[in-house]
Amino acid sequence: MSEVFSATTADTSAEDAEDLVRARAGDDAAFNRLVEPLRRELHAHCYRMLGSTHDADDALQDALLRAWRGLARFEGRGSLRSWLYTVATHTCLDTIESRGRRALPMDLGPSSDRAVLGDAPPADVAWLGPYPDAALGAGGPAARYEQREAVELAFVAALQHLPGNQRAALLLFEVLGFSAAEIATTMNTSTTSVNSALARARKIVAEKVPAPTQQRTLRQIDDARVREIVAGYSTALERGDADALVALLTEDVTWSMPPLPHWYHGLEAVADFARRIPLTACGSWRHLPVTANGQPAVACYLRNDGAGAHLAWSINVLTLRGEHIREVTSFIGAEHFTPFGLPASLP
Repeated sequence: MSEVFSATTADTSAEDAEDLVRARAGDDAAFNRLVEPLRRELHAHCYRMLGSTHDADDALQDALLRAWRGLARFEGRGSLRSWLYTVATHTCLDTIESRGRRALPMDLGPSSDRAVLGDAPPADVAWLGPYPDAALGAGGPAARYEQREAVELAFVAALQHLPGNQRAALLLFEVLGFSAAEIATTMNTSTTSVNSALARARKIVAEKVPAPTQQRTLRQIDDARVREIVAGYSTALERGDADALVALLTEDVTWSMPPLPHWYHGLEAVADFARRIPLTACGSWRHLPVTANGQPAVACYLRNDGAGAHLAWSINVLTLRGEHIREVTSFIGAEHFTPFGLPASLP
């Protein structure tokens, strides 16, 4: 994973220094001016830590409130940005301790060979959620590439298998560019403990994240071809065309649908699921192309005759290998649409 951000910033501008003085004196408008340029990247950090856009919303709000109340403790020895990351990291660690990690269906058990009808969500599982690319910071092309790499679905899912301290250490070091000594200060531990946590975290993530990254894969495919793959996937679902859908998939494709616990692996199992459920049993589909977790994705709307419209159903994140779809992760739930700025229904 590339180092996306440096842990230090350029010298504080005169305007920022003045706002910092005002913020310490209780000027909340000055505080907001200081944190606004950092809000998106802090939110992405909270998402990587917690695996949920909604949890990231809550954690960021809580972290900024903690920072506002504790601004007098910021002594200015490092950058305000680094200090805010420290506050956000500790806020996320508190959330992890109280809520545990988020999962995908493959974390719960083996895949199913045939379509499971009447699948129901378990009540005791917190699920990983998708992340809208629009929530990432702007920056140049290289920065955008690296920011998307750091929220790819496989990477964020792998992070959920790490204890909170290892998760934080890996993100602060690999993604944000903090030194081991800075992380030790941030987490109130020793540099030796940080290096040990990093070694264990890297081993687990390396086992769970396939190479190459999706960003590298997408850079090898023409943008027009990626749009064709997304359009082909959407059209196949809308037309109920199993052959067209299967032609887009790899032999070892997987399809999961959190919060439903069952998932499918291999072309035969996925094709059986697709033919029996989304292509025939669900009804009429409409789709909008989006991007999520730095990957091509599709917002799926399912026809509801009572409402006289197609209602928000799932965000389907596509993972590619070459020019074929290696994985479909269908995040079911209308609540996922709001962070993407998508309508709740299509007429």
